Amino acid sequence: MTDAPDVPEVIDGAAVAGPDGRLRCPWALSTEDYVAYHDEEWGRPVHGDEALYERLSLEAFQSGLSWITILRRRPGFRAAFAGFHIEKVAAFTDEDRERLLADPGIIRNRAKIDATMANARVLAEWAPGELDALIWSHAPEPGTYPAPKTVADVQAVTPESTALSKALKKRGLRFIGPTTAYALMQACGLVNDHLETCVARSTP
Repeated sequence: MTDAPDVPEVIDGAAVAGPDGRLRCPWALSTEDYVAYHDEEWGRPVHGDEALYERLSLEAFQSGLSWITILRRRPGFRAAFAGFHIEKVAAFTDEDRERLLADPGIIRNRAKIDATMANARVLAEWAPGELDALIWSHAPEPGTYPAPKTVADVQAVTPESTALSKALKKRGLRFIGPTTAYALMQACGLVNDHLETCVARSTP
């Protein structure tokens, strides 16, 4: 998993039985905070421009950090960025930037804050559903990649994520390289990188 690299020590990186006896991806058991995210969110299809803008923004903030750092601050991010409502963030001012830089509830990185605000301004000019359509147009055909058996089989970058990164950058979006794009694809269900024997792989 590209956005949750902190995994417990496991044999061969295979799925691990949790306290309930069910097999899960090893990273899901590295902290209690991950279990619900792994079981209920990660790899499930996400649609809607603002839901995807939120995920895109959080993945950008995660760059260089552990995903758990972002996950634990997600309520703070949502409060700071007006629920990731695109038009509201697009209207943020220099005063909002200074407010964000002083907010301990988020990651106070100027470049990432500026990118999140700039991306909202770009997306505010797009037609409704355009971001959703662009991102999902880069989902690989079903069966393109086999189910990973161990964490070593999980990729960090694919041709599709590279193409998605290029497409988003061409349209003016920032802080979305191929690795971040693939983390977005994993998190939003464009690909299913739950391990082959993981309970969440086939759970509806």
